[in-house]
Amino acid sequence: MTSGVDGADGADVPAPDDPATLRTDVELPGVPGLGGLYARGVAASARLAALSRLGRASDRLPGVAYVVRGVRADPDRLTAYQHLLGEPASDALPAGYVHVLAFPVATALMVRDDFPLPLAGMVHLANRVQQHRAPVLGEPLDVRAHAQDLRRHRSGAQVDLVTEVRSGGDVVWRGVSTYLAKGVRLPAGRSGAETPDAGSGGGRRGGRPEFVPPVPTGQWSLGADAGRRYAAVSGDRNPIHLSRVTARAMGFPRAIAHGMLTASRALADVGRARGDAFAWTVEFAKPVLLPARVTVRVAPDLAGGGYAYTGWDGRCGALHLHGTVVPR
Repeated sequence: MTSGVDGADGADVPAPDDPATLRTDVELPGVPGLGGLYARGVAASARLAALSRLGRASDRLPGVAYVVRGVRADPDRLTAYQHLLGEPASDALPAGYVHVLAFPVATALMVRDDFPLPLAGMVHLANRVQQHRAPVLGEPLDVRAHAQDLRRHRSGAQVDLVTEVRSGGDVVWRGVSTYLAKGVRLPAGRSGAETPDAGSGGGRRGGRPEFVPPVPTGQWSLGADAGRRYAAVSGDRNPIHLSRVTARAMGFPRAIAHGMLTASRALADVGRARGDAFAWTVEFAKPVLLPARVTVRVAPDLAGGGYAYTGWDGRCGALHLHGTVVPR
């Protein structure tokens, strides 16, 4: 899965999900390994792509939610994550690390035989997180993931993966990740009024205003090994992030930075001002090719409250990501 390329506002109005009210919780014995999940996803992607070309793509999402109970953070991996992302040393789990814990459960849903979109080439467009409080190291957490709002997009098909993290029955963290399967043709019943794609890079198509870089407040230096370093703390060893050789096999000239690496780095830059409870959003644009220097602005958001952040290529002005962090 990649981050960026097409904007989330190229989507049609979401259609109702038929199985949404019929979801059955399926408990998994533990958090699955991402390596095996990616292998299954790649194997299924060719079949799903062929069905799409024939106009036979399914418009139904799995009528199940996956649940893993008693998930605990690993202290060594948490420390490594905090060090890599610039989070303070603490027993409180950063919101980006909670995403790391929950991500394999959502990915397991996306490699089911009845999931209608191919995992290979999936583009990560956006994330929306509501954190009610930070979980802490040693706290047993229940993770539940389901898919919703399968809809047409001008460039293919779009879907939301919703993950809830509970402690003692209470939701402490909820994330919605939006993905695009480019080139997938859903049945006409999912149609709606198309809106233009958001552009990637320095401008936007369809009459939308071009991205004008704001006054920067800093810069990130991401080495060629940034993808491997993030993989070590997240367990996400997607080949597009690991090396030039593996990324080229997936159609990229060089390895690209994981979207959640950059989004979580921006969250860390906001720092303690975000508080313990907050809403965190991110939209991805052009992928960050490694190695890279990302120019950033993190500053109070006078219009929306909280903080806004933006990351872009300071040489060509291409937008990489933007979002907000609003204390609750």
